[in-house]
Amino acid sequence: MLKAIADVLRTIGSAIATVVTLPFRALAKLFGGASNSAHGHH
Repeated sequence: MLKAIADVLRTIGSAIATVVTLPFRALAKLFGGASNSAHGHH
């Protein structure tokens, strides 16, 4: 019983982590590409 609850909590936690990190990852890619093109790196 406790193991099932722990598995559900872990699944929910990973899903929340994915949803939370996706926008930041997109923003980082956006700002990273903008700063790279502005500074002429790569």
